[in-house]
Amino acid sequence: MSPNPTRGPLLLGVRHHGPGSARAVRAALEAARPEAVLIEGPPEGDALLPLAAEKGMRPPVALLAHAADDPGRAAFWPLAGFSPEWVAIRWAQEHEVPVRFIDLPAAHSLATAADGPDGAGAEPDAVRLDPLAVLAETAGYDDPERWWEDVVEHRGARGTGEDVLGAFEALGEAMGALREAYGDGGHRRDLVREAYMRQRMRAARREFGDAYAVVCGAWHVPALRAKATVAADKALLSGLPKVKVETTWVPWTHRRLARAGGYGAGITSPGWYAHLFTASDRPVERWLTKVAGLLREEDRQVSSAHVIEAVRLAETLAAMRGRPLPGLTETLEAVRAVMCDGSDIPLALIEDRLVVGDVLGEVPDGAPVVPLQRDLTRQQRTLRLKAEAQDRELELDLRKDTDTAKSLLLHRLRLLGIGWGTPVASRAGTGTFRETWRLRWEPELSVRIAEAGIWGTTVLGAATAKAEADAAAAEELGEVTALAEQCLLAGLAQALPAVLRALADRAALDTDVARLAKALPALARSLRYGDVRGTDATALGAVAAGLAERICVALPSACTAGLDADAAAELRGHVDGVHGAIGLLADADEGLRDRWSAVLAVLADRDTVPGVIRGRAARLLLDDGRLPAEETARLMGLALSPASSPTDAAGWIEGFAGGGSGGGTLLVHDDRLLGLIDTWLVGVPERAFTDVLPLLRRTFGAYEPGVKRTLGELVRRGPGGAAAAASASAAPEGFAPELDRERADAVVGLVRMLLAG
Repeated sequence: MSPNPTRGPLLLGVRHHGPGSARAVRAALEAARPEAVLIEGPPEGDALLPLAAEKGMRPPVALLAHAADDPGRAAFWPLAGFSPEWVAIRWAQEHEVPVRFIDLPAAHSLATAADGPDGAGAEPDAVRLDPLAVLAETAGYDDPERWWEDVVEHRGARGTGEDVLGAFEALGEAMGALREAYGDGGHRRDLVREAYMRQRMRAARREFGDAYAVVCGAWHVPALRAKATVAADKALLSGLPKVKVETTWVPWTHRRLARAGGYGAGITSPGWYAHLFTASDRPVERWLTKVAGLLREEDRQVSSAHVIEAVRLAETLAAMRGRPLPGLTETLEAVRAVMCDGSDIPLALIEDRLVVGDVLGEVPDGAPVVPLQRDLTRQQRTLRLKAEAQDRELELDLRKDTDTAKSLLLHRLRLLGIGWGTPVASRAGTGTFRETWRLRWEPELSVRIAEAGIWGTTVLGAATAKAEADAAAAEELGEVTALAEQCLLAGLAQALPAVLRALADRAALDTDVARLAKALPALARSLRYGDVRGTDATALGAVAAGLAERICVALPSACTAGLDADAAAELRGHVDGVHGAIGLLADADEGLRDRWSAVLAVLADRDTVPGVIRGRAARLLLDDGRLPAEETARLMGLALSPASSPTDAAGWIEGFAGGGSGGGTLLVHDDRLLGLIDTWLVGVPERAFTDVLPLLRRTFGAYEPGVKRTLGELVRRGPGGAAAAASASAAPEGFAPELDRERADAVVGLVRMLLAG
């Protein structure tokens, strides 16, 4: 490309992430053969450009720049395989010509409080002009995307030589007219960025003359072509704040491209754009074939005839609308009508998997990373945990060494704020040896890793240091107990002493029984998890036992009649939690269970305690075999007597047999309990029955339909008669008047196997 003093350098205005622009850029570069290529992007990325040519680099990827002293202050410049900037980089590397970034340095943009990677202090009230929307409206289109497809993707996308160069000239002139009519769009940052770009262009002119090309957003072309003095540009750039930055390449995803982000150019259909860029011919036919393949994978009956019919319909729709070729709108309408039987449900799957997609890029090993990232990558490879953009469920059996190592890694990352994995309920069982995780890698996790790098160079070291710091900074007991549980789950034995010291200090100072009761279940779970993972949690057990003793002493006085309904319901939940926790702790201290049962007995018999707590205490004692049937009947009669207020009676029923406590199933299988309630209900005076009925509906209405049907059948058969009640009171402990030991022994082996899982 020889210098042209009249026209100057080749300015290629593009739409970021536009496949038509990308093809046009490649054709223009092939025709002009410039001696250098300048690209809109942060100059700090120049040193990383050679990595784009390495075999391990696969877009979509992004340049990541973050402040060296604050990794959380970061920005991304994403590039897909169909991005014009990426095509220009690869063209320059293939033809061995210099390629450089010329946008405002990230050192300046990250130092300003700006709304994106462009930086440079945008005015808060400024409204950015959408040039494509204005051009589309001028051309009579109501959709900028459809206008761009018609004028660039479908008509000019496959042009070469002078045709392509002419298209760039026309687009530059259109942008010039827009800027003349609307000004710079109200953003000073554009003026600052363009001043810096012009400075870089002057440097390129001194080196290459005008034999270079510039690839940038079409909006900037008029400003880069305009004559501006060096002094004016220096004035715009003087006094800009600056920070030290570090840069690298990170993997990106098509799904993340679909959000407004780098270059301010979020696109709604990256999967469709990637297809348009890679499909050398017959793009509509190839696209609909991919759609048919996806639907077949989902067991939908789609044949080649469906594909042919969908192609014809899409082409007909395009012709009716005056479009040169079917666009995404026409193809999706054809798919809905022909392949989806008019349903939007399979169409949503197509839009998610193909129109957007879950493609995750890759970067070569040589890309600079923080030491923490290097250690994480090593562990991912060792454990065969591949980072993927789509959701993936991971089932772990903690009795296996490899699965335990995966669990420890994921828990340590969560403690560091790197949410690659989220624990979910296991479908394989509820045993403590099982864990289920939902994994999904998001590009932003690269920033989280850089932030966490301040805590250490390895995942284990960083998680340990952060746990110790969090323990020292925690102000509430609940925070420390949750942290202790995290430490045991993550296998952070070195952090436990500091966490336990903080835990003992907070527990000694906290006098709120509700907070103490809320903290105890987490400690009990921690002991259980520590036992499963082989972690020494002796010191934690001592703290938990001390906490349980304090709760036993303070709880009765905290459950007073002065509690409102919400506070009583909350405390009832804490009673449940403490009961379960003491069940776990009692293995080491059998006397603790007796002391807790004594507390429940006090709560169940004290009339100043709210009904919901009295009823729950009675139910827990009955379940443990520590409350005789006659005493249960007495407490129930007192709670549901005419002297009791309807609200208190409703609370007692809810606490004793509420649907959320499994009361329905218990009544189905225990004739004794059902007989007690039926006897009480039969004895309710007629005048009080209308008051009791809504309370019963509130309690029993929450049961599952099958449970309610079974209870109705049992009541119809008369389980609450005098004989049944007498039989129930005389029956041994169990679910029926008499225990069939032979049948019970037959299931012992199965029960043991289930509990072991």
